[in-house]
Order: sequence, then structure tokens, then C-alpha cells
Amino acid sequence: MKKILVIRNDKIGDFMLAWPSFAMLKASLPDCRITALVPNYTVALARLCPWIDSVITDVGKGADKQQKKQLLEQIRNERFNASINLFSTTYNAKLVWKGNIPYRLAPATKLAQVFYNKRIKQKRSQSAKPEFEYNLDLIRAFLNDIGSNIVEPTGPYLSFDSEKLEQQKSKLAQQLELDVTKAWLYVHAGSGGSANNLSLEQYTSLVCGLAGEFEVVLTAGPGEEEKAAELQTLLAKKGRGSVLYDKNDGLVDFSCSIACADMFIAGSTGPLHIAAAIDVPTVGFFPSKRSATPLRWQPINSEGNHIAFCPPKADDKASQEDMTRIEIDQVLVKLQPWAQKVLK
Repeated sequence: MKKILVIRNDKIGDFMLAWPSFAMLKASLPDCRITALVPNYTVALARLCPWIDSVITDVGKGADKQQKKQLLEQIRNERFNASINLFSTTYNAKLVWKGNIPYRLAPATKLAQVFYNKRIKQKRSQSAKPEFEYNLDLIRAFLNDIGSNIVEPTGPYLSFDSEKLEQQKSKLAQQLELDVTKAWLYVHAGSGGSANNLSLEQYTSLVCGLAGEFEVVLTAGPGEEEKAAELQTLLAKKGRGSVLYDKNDGLVDFSCSIACADMFIAGSTGPLHIAAAIDVPTVGFFPSKRSATPLRWQPINSEGNHIAFCPPKADDKASQEDMTRIEIDQVLVKLQPWAQKVLK
């Protein structure tokens, strides 16, 4: 049995975009044992992933010497045959090198690449394809190296059984006083410290501009409750009722609640990518700068289940990141027919 360590120890959205890679690896090598190295805040999601056999919690480069030593010993004791660094930093590179892993694959980038013995030129800085495709290219390179057939993955990548979903929807309907006969539209105005998002005024215009009967659920992660409450107030002033959902029981519970949505609207942030992994129809708002475009951070929805918007093209970085340049009236012209189709 091949024991493979896959590293994706950055943010939630980045980790969700690695799920097709885990799916490809396990489908192509069903007898392999896949271990994911992830930060503490994505451990619960990693344990939810059906293609991950075990999880190692990364202590992070800021940890003390004793914690780092224990992590390294844990990696060495596992005697991995191979490591695939979907996310490469000097910290990650040294970890697999010091961990005595014989096959070490990563993108050929930065000085960190000297610690790997298998490197793939990807030029991710050009953002020529989606992040999840860059990840899959690394898995394909590994499978080609070992002479394995490659099984291409298909979504949805995250799912909950029908009984669990029914229970969750019933719970939410009761807690939030939601009408189960109407479509549920989730809006996540927070950014989680990642890419810029729409202003609350833009979100207000967007939600109020959408025609049809639906329940509006405003979601919020830790520290984002005040922002969601502010949006609720703005919507109320425009005569649009909404409910605030910020009391979830961890990421798995939150993910199950997202699975109850009929449509999910957000910026380029973790919850958007969780929704996409479940294949809830997603509406994403992205900056237009090259490293953050809708193409580079395209969610993993099935075809037709995602629509994206970004500011008009501009030469200067400030304009590319200025989300106020997104005209909501113009967005609604494209979004309204798409929303009617997915919500029918």
C-alpha cells in the first residue's frame, strides 16, 4: 500500500479546491492511504472528506520548537512513500524533506523547490487556469510517474445523506422561522480576511433587485456577526425581510446548513467554496486583478451551477480590487434569468 501525504495547509477556500485532487488520487489508487496535513481550523472538514484516510494537524511555522519537533516525528513515524505539496512554502518544503519522504512533489516555484526531488512548472502567477486544475495537474504528474491509470473526478465532492439533510432543514426552519415551501437564498457578506467583497449597500441592492419569492438567510462566520446584522438592517429599511444565521455548531454543521440552500451568494471566501463542493448554485464576486480573478478561484460547481462577476478591466491594481466598480444594475441583468433557472 502506498502511503501518501498531501499538504494543503492554508485557508478553507483553498482546501475545498483541493477536494477534486483527493478524489482523483483515491479513485486512481483505491488501495493507497491518503493523509492530509491541514491547519487546525480545517481538520473537521478534512475528516469529512471521503477520500482522506487520516489527518495530521499542522502546528504552523509560528509554533514553538517542541511542537514542530513532535510534528516532524509524527511525519517520520508514518513512513510515507510520497508527499504532494499542493501548497508550497519554505516551511512546507522543509517539513517533507526533514520527514524523510523519498518522493517529494510540488510546483517549481520560489527557493523552496530545492527541497523537492520532483518539481512541476506551473507558473501559477499567470492565473491561466483555475486553482483546482493546478492542483489536479500535480496529482496527474504523480500518477504518471508511478505508471497508474488516471481516473478523472466528478462532483459533487461533498454531500450529506437525505435523512441528515431533512433533519438539518427542519431544524433551520424551526430556529429561523423559515418557510420550507420557498427557495432559500443564502448571502455571505463576510470575507474571512481573503479577497475583497461587495459593500453592504451593494448586497442590499442585489438582494432587493432579485425578483421572486424566497427566504433570505444571512450567514456569518466568527467575527462577521456584526456585519451580517448591519446588512439585515439595511434590507429591512428596503422592505426585504431576512434572518441572521450565525449560531452554527462548527464547520461540519455549517456545511450541512449550506447544503440546505437553494442558492449561495458571496465573495471569494471559504463558505462560497464549501457551497460549490456541495454543488449548491453559487454566485461569486471577485476582484479582477490577475491573482484573484473569477477564473483563478473558480468554484468546483458542476457546469452551469456557478456565475461570477468582477470589476471592469483596468490597468491599475487599486481599480482591479475596487469592488464598488461592480454595477449591481448590470449584474442583475445577467443574474436574474440565471437565478430564475436554478431556483425553479
